Amino acid sequence: MKKLFLGMITASALTVVSCGPKSVAVTGPKYTSSEHLAQGKSIFENSCNRCHKLPDPAKHDDQGWINTLSRMAPKAKLTDEQHQMVYDYLISVNKK
Repeated sequence: MKKLFLGMITASALTVVSCGPKSVAVTGPKYTSSEHLAQGKSIFENSCNRCHKLPDPAKHDDQGWINTLSRMAPKAKLTDEQHQMVYDYLISVNKK
C-alpha cells in the first residue's frame, strides 16, 4: 500500500512539473549591434529554412514574433541567445 501511495505522489509531482509554464527566452529587444543582428539573420535563414519557407518579417509585430519564436525556437533547437538574436533581427527589419 505504501508503494502504491508513493508511486501516485511521484507521478503527480512529475505531471505538475512537466505541465508547468515553459520559460520564454525572449521578452523584448536585447541586441542592437550590427554583428548580433547579422548573426540573427544568419540563424533565421539557416535554421528556419530547414523545415519551411522563411516567413516575411512583416508577418508579425514585435509581440507576435515573441509568441511565434517561443513555439518555434525549441523545434529549431536554438539556444536562448540564438533565439534572442533571431528575434532582434526580425524586429529590426520589421517596422510594424
